[in-house]
Amino acid sequence: MMIGCIGIGNMGGAICGAVCRSGLGKKVLVCDADGAKTAAFREQYGCEAVDSVTLAVQADYIFLGIKPQYMADVLGEIRDVLEKRVLDGACPVLVTMAAGLTMARIREMAGCELPVIRIMPNIPASVGQGMIMYTCTEDVTDAAKTAFREMLAPAGVLDPVPENLIDAGTAVSGCGPAFFCLIVEAMADAGVACGLPRQKAMMYAAQTMLGTAATLMETGKHPAVFKDEVTSPGGSTIAGVKAMENAGVRAGMMEAVMAAYRRNLELGKK
Repeated sequence: MMIGCIGIGNMGGAICGAVCRSGLGKKVLVCDADGAKTAAFREQYGCEAVDSVTLAVQADYIFLGIKPQYMADVLGEIRDVLEKRVLDGACPVLVTMAAGLTMARIREMAGCELPVIRIMPNIPASVGQGMIMYTCTEDVTDAAKTAFREMLAPAGVLDPVPENLIDAGTAVSGCGPAFFCLIVEAMADAGVACGLPRQKAMMYAAQTMLGTAATLMETGKHPAVFKDEVTSPGGSTIAGVKAMENAGVRAGMMEAVMAAYRRNLELGKK
């Protein structure tokens, strides 16, 4: 089995790295306009750098780490190869991570009916802590799904969802790391304002977010229950919670996710 990765930027690189860490590094072909990126993957994982056509000829799975606005051009470059492989009965599985583009649209751009897996990962996949939603066309076999899950296991948690939930899920887990980074940065800045050294303030904020998330995942507690356990009557935590409510932090986060969701829908229409 050969795996190809076209586009190894931030997100594509995180997913390609996870595939390599599953033990398939020497069976991974990479293609990117940035030669430094392909050289780095070749050095770290033993991947082979090739052009997109060669990759499309050889790969059994083709991961598309392409931004939505460039997807049509990239698939146009390999359309003839894909059509021939479909006719020969050796069609690869396309794995797309482009926000807003449905599996039907990917097939339309590819010019042929071939198996498609649509994923929405996030950047923490690069350290094995990602959240990866996925959905498949009806012609993706059980064996193909199993192989897909195994090669992406090092990326983090995989969760199958209906395609109509992908855009909403993307707004939460795909965009969420940026939202959380704003919170961590703000907490660290406040810590510095209170006298903490910058490095310690950043570590305290980030580790606290990590630990809180791990606790919620492991215990299954509702966030409100956990919050109440931390919040003592008349204490410092409730004073901070009140300040956050006054500042509209909760409403702001909801608006951020909903704005991201609307943008995902817009990207799908272009």
